[in-house]
Amino acid sequence: MSGTHDCPGCGRDDRVQAVPAVYLGGRDSVSSRERDSDGDVRTVTRTVTTGLSKALAPVPEPPGMAVGCLGYLAVLVSLGTFLGGALGGKWFEAEPAPAEPLERNGYQLVRPESPFGDPGPPPDLDFLGWISAFALIAAVLVFTLVHRRKAVFARRTRGRHRAEELWSRGWYCHRCGTAHFLDVPGEDRRPLTLQQFRERVWEHGGYGDLAAAQRAVAALDD
Repeated sequence: MSGTHDCPGCGRDDRVQAVPAVYLGGRDSVSSRERDSDGDVRTVTRTVTTGLSKALAPVPEPPGMAVGCLGYLAVLVSLGTFLGGALGGKWFEAEPAPAEPLERNGYQLVRPESPFGDPGPPPDLDFLGWISAFALIAAVLVFTLVHRRKAVFARRTRGRHRAEELWSRGWYCHRCGTAHFLDVPGEDRRPLTLQQFRERVWEHGGYGDLAAAQRAVAALDD
């Protein structure tokens, strides 16, 4: 799909394309067959995004979820140590009643000793309970942090509809590697680098300060 007007940089229109079309054209779903840890083959679908599509994104990337994996790991540790301590330490078993002497016909019988000897008291596994508690607290803190990050991101980008309105009126020249606006009040028609285009769009949505932290990669598409 070519543009309907000339690029202000090169003066040609054969490689001018609407920004939304460039953005969506650089996002593909790719499916592949992979083996999991159990050796079973499964189909995995991933979204592959080009650098140009990322540079023209109308909103910042959401906070990463890698820290959430630590929360799930902490939950597994908490459950594992709790079950290990409960089963090995027999935390929930009642105290055994003292053995009463056996008597038969007025004679006291002696219980035979175990051929394996006295097993002794069970091992003290109370430390597993502490590990389980600390792991559970860590999981709660991690999930609270993830929820807070999501809430902050949603609040910061609540004006994304304004940014997308301006973004949808942008054009990109594949020859020059620049973007520009056409017939937008308050915006001139001069060529903009990908970073400048990002700053204009994100400022319109109220989160322009994030453009400095997530800089656009000025890379031309193939």
